Amino acid sequence: MKKIFLSIALLTGICVNAQDFLIGPTVSYQSQAGNLLKVGGYYLQPLAGDSFGFKLEANAQFAYFREQFRVIPEGSFTFYPTFNNLILPFVEGELTPYTVTPKIGLSFATMIELGIGYGLDIETKQGLKPIKGFTFSLGLNFPLNAL
Repeated sequence: MKKIFLSIALLTGICVNAQDFLIGPTVSYQSQAGNLLKVGGYYLQPLAGDSFGFKLEANAQFAYFREQFRVIPEGSFTFYPTFNNLILPFVEGELTPYTVTPKIGLSFATMIELGIGYGLDIETKQGLKPIKGFTFSLGLNFPLNAL
């Protein structure tokens, strides 16, 4: 199993370097004032000969707060300072109508991302608890044009 996972990771890293850009769906879990499921799409662009890159995401956060189901729109910008390794550090900023969340983390071949950060409350909607504080996220990106 370990060999299969390593092979997929290496092939994905080669595909990232071989493409001008990557697009696809993204799914992630985030813990921030509760549990959030995020579903959306992304566009990832390596720059300067794959020296660094950025990713744009548009997501819908699905949450169940105070016995109410909520769907919260989210946009994010991720900066990768290097594309030369299998494990990539990143800096990310997420924006919803209620919260700004700066994050840092590690990305494994741009497919699996682990991030931590702190959400700053912009506006608290009546009937919704503030979505702020420490956050942890685990995300999966599925490149559709990697071959």
